[in-house]
Amino acid sequence: MAQSNAKVAIQKFGNFLSSMVMPNIGAFIAWGLITALFIPTGFIPNESLASLVDPMVTYLLPLLIGYTGGKLIHDQRGGVVGAIATMGVIVGAPDTPMFLGAMVMGPLGAFVIKKFDQVIEGKVRAGFEMLVNNFSSGILGGALAILAFLGVGPAVDAFTEILVAGVDWLVMAGLLPLTSILIEPAKILFLNNAVNHGVLSPIGLEQVQQGGKSLLFLLEANPGPGLGVLLAFMLFGRGTAKLSAPGAAIIHFFGGIHEIYFPYVLMKPMLIVSVILGGMSGVFTLVLLGGGLVAPASPGSIIAITAVTPPEGMAYIANFAAVIVAAVVSFLISAVVLKSSRKQDEDIDEATKKMEQMKGKESSVAGQVSASKGTMPEDVNKIVFACDAGMGSSAMGASLLRKKVKAAGLDAAVTNTSISNLPADAEVVITQEELTNRAKNKLPDAYHISVDNFLSSPEYDKLIAGMQGGITEEQAELVEESEEDAVDTEPHMDEDDDLLLEENIFIGQEFSTKEEAIRFAGEALVKAGYVEENYVDAMIEREEITSTYMGNNVAIPHGTEDAKKAVLKSGFTVVQVPDGVDFNGEQAKLIFGIAGKDGTHLEILSGIAVICAEQENVDKMIEAKTAKELKEMINSK
Repeated sequence: MAQSNAKVAIQKFGNFLSSMVMPNIGAFIAWGLITALFIPTGFIPNESLASLVDPMVTYLLPLLIGYTGGKLIHDQRGGVVGAIATMGVIVGAPDTPMFLGAMVMGPLGAFVIKKFDQVIEGKVRAGFEMLVNNFSSGILGGALAILAFLGVGPAVDAFTEILVAGVDWLVMAGLLPLTSILIEPAKILFLNNAVNHGVLSPIGLEQVQQGGKSLLFLLEANPGPGLGVLLAFMLFGRGTAKLSAPGAAIIHFFGGIHEIYFPYVLMKPMLIVSVILGGMSGVFTLVLLGGGLVAPASPGSIIAITAVTPPEGMAYIANFAAVIVAAVVSFLISAVVLKSSRKQDEDIDEATKKMEQMKGKESSVAGQVSASKGTMPEDVNKIVFACDAGMGSSAMGASLLRKKVKAAGLDAAVTNTSISNLPADAEVVITQEELTNRAKNKLPDAYHISVDNFLSSPEYDKLIAGMQGGITEEQAELVEESEEDAVDTEPHMDEDDDLLLEENIFIGQEFSTKEEAIRFAGEALVKAGYVEENYVDAMIEREEITSTYMGNNVAIPHGTEDAKKAVLKSGFTVVQVPDGVDFNGEQAKLIFGIAGKDGTHLEILSGIAVICAEQENVDKMIEAKTAKELKEMINSK
């Protein structure tokens, strides 16, 4: 139990680091390009443009991380205070890039202002809100900046000195491969310059005077470990990390800017093992084959390494072999880390379920590649739609497919549930693409189907055709007609049913992000008395697992499986967003916030699924001018 809790804590910590760093990858790439091009040892040396490098790494990047970390905790207000606090740690240690300090002070600043806001909530007199908000941000932010200046900055500097002393001792003791244990973590914490130029380069220059070359110049500059990590992300990563890894690999390997891969390791801390073992393998190869350089390789690119490799003997072979071996070892271990982080154990406790929810996210590409594997039985008796909580998307999908199965004259039960509660006798399991691997791990012997649109997926008709052994176009038309008849028999919802009230329907809303839209829908559920306040955060957490976008401009945000205990009674809220809000690249214009308890919400959810299955109906609801008009459209089915 303790081990599982530790794993959950580590995974959550890594996920939070990722959320701080990944939105700012573009800034890292911009800085990496400017550095690779214009520093004195760059490809196009330019003293004037190179003056951008130090301010960007000293101020811009830490402030962006501090602001982002604060915003994650307490929105815009948290971001501002987090940035102020981060400035203190930047100035407190001007010789060391304060990425680590920013990751501490950004969230800490936001946490402090969040707690302050909670204490004064409802106690500020009308008309004084702006005054209190501004002065509290300034006073608390300033105090935290002073604390960071006096405490955190010097602490990071002291940590740097410890690392440098440790590397120096290993070098002097002749334990060169073990230096990677300190060098690689030091690099990830952006202390590589202190280690490289403060310890390795001075000793290496002495060795060059004596023997003509030194392998110390390649201990930190070897691009192999970082290249292995980035290659693994290219093949096994997901989302922004996967898409940005190829560009980062080019900047890292050919530009020599190693810092470009550090955020990828920070977002998944277990990868530190990959770069350590990759670095150790590279150093061992250098010792074995007698590699080395005649001068420091700056920047640490393969081009710079080639330029300062001595022409005599096997130096080229040794140096290139060290890079290749380090990259291969780092890649193999990184691949295991990234792939295993998606897997789940079958016999686990409640704490591990939370970890699995975070690990269950897959890229759409991975979902498509792994979709619909297994063998469908000749006689299908039980079809199960599964999602994380079993209250939203799976219920809508099951409702639609149930009608298709009935219309086709097939005798198969169609139900819905959460992935953790998948029944062992399910023969066909249907999930969203991002959740298919989780469902396969839970029920590997079932026939699995991935869909990206629960409301109008062609996979439904393919499944029906497969269950019938194949049907002609004429038969398909008959099925479609019978489906329309089945839709018409759907019972109308009671106008007085308090599951969906006019006051919980919001017309003509605008949102800049999906998180903002989800919070609006969740807070409406809270005000209506359907859920407790912590259910709103669970809705955001559920969205991080996989998108609740259903297709046809419809999204149905709801809480996680664990959040069901926060549901007081079943209910809905409807948010109309005529201009749309981005849900992972899709435009959601109708947002149905859902709170489901004991299945009492399923009838109205079924009706919503039926009407939203037709884009024409959705378009009409998007154009509705009043809450009454929109509700009447929903109740018409």
